[in-house]
Amino acid sequence: MPALIRQEIFLVIAAMAAAIGFPFEHSILEAGQAVSMAAAVALIVAILLASVRVAHHAEELAERVGEPYGTMVLTLSAVLVEVVILAIMMSHTSSPTLVRDTIYSAVMLDINALLGLSALLGGLRHGEQPYNVDSGNTYIVMILTAIGVSMVLPSFIPSEHWRSYSLFTIVVMVLMYGLFLRLQTGRHSYFFSYSYAQHAKVHAVAEPVPPCAERKLALPISFMAGGIALIGVLSEVMSRTLDAGLAGSGVPPIVAPLIVATLSASPEILTAMRAALANRMQPVVNIALGASLSTVILTVPIIEALALVTGQPIHMALSPSQMVMVFITLIVAMVNVHDGETNAIEGMTHFVLFLAFLMLAVLGV
Repeated sequence: MPALIRQEIFLVIAAMAAAIGFPFEHSILEAGQAVSMAAAVALIVAILLASVRVAHHAEELAERVGEPYGTMVLTLSAVLVEVVILAIMMSHTSSPTLVRDTIYSAVMLDINALLGLSALLGGLRHGEQPYNVDSGNTYIVMILTAIGVSMVLPSFIPSEHWRSYSLFTIVVMVLMYGLFLRLQTGRHSYFFSYSYAQHAKVHAVAEPVPPCAERKLALPISFMAGGIALIGVLSEVMSRTLDAGLAGSGVPPIVAPLIVATLSASPEILTAMRAALANRMQPVVNIALGASLSTVILTVPIIEALALVTGQPIHMALSPSQMVMVFITLIVAMVNVHDGETNAIEGMTHFVLFLAFLMLAVLGV
């Protein structure tokens, strides 16, 4: 037991933060803005620690089930963390653009920061790093379609028709992702594994997980579930203290969404950078682009459904500057993934776009 506690010390710290923060939430808020901001920072750190352990156990599951299921586990765990935080924060804020700005920030983090920094560092160490070009092309076209339908076209939808278009978006996103999962785990599973790309395009059949491996999955699944539950409790308190701490401070409105996106993406960034430095670019591409796709195609229908149930409309249409940044990012990604190899120059282009995103955020554009 002591060894298990030491191994899961991050979850223990997060549990202690929840045990302190939840019952004393009102006392913290009444203590003033400075105390609320300090508490928010502490809770953000606790959420980040819990997220790191959730990602660790997701990595364990990913290794045991293999590709493409491994990437699905990693990205879905990150999206689940993001949805939990978003849903709780939505109940405490009147901002109709919280979800839009969070998804936009997540795409910038996943493609420009995660993929860019990984390709830059991996390229400086190993030179050109190969991967299955089919995976990159598939992800990019799916991301472009999902963002176009859910975050560009709403700019042209009259406000009185938001319910109808929200319902349409939910149906389309669910159908797209359902078909994508079926093809990703079946006929086109070889798209997402570099080892398959070395052979003729023979359809890969996933091997069943042996019974002994199934039993070994119980522990990481349990810790993942516990970690996500802790994140939900911590997010409940963090959202209130963060609002109180930022009130009247004049910080750019995208700060809160950027925090949510960073909390969910940071463990993936660490995983991707380790893979890139180990000269394994396929997991990096799968994680970076798979996380972007999952963020858009899963978060949007869940949050749109919540909006329909509560009757609280949300603003999903990208702002002009956000729209330009997204399209530049996807165009650069299309050019960079066309040959099935990354290098430091390609990584640098994406990382520069990430710096531009940060600059726009600081300027409040």
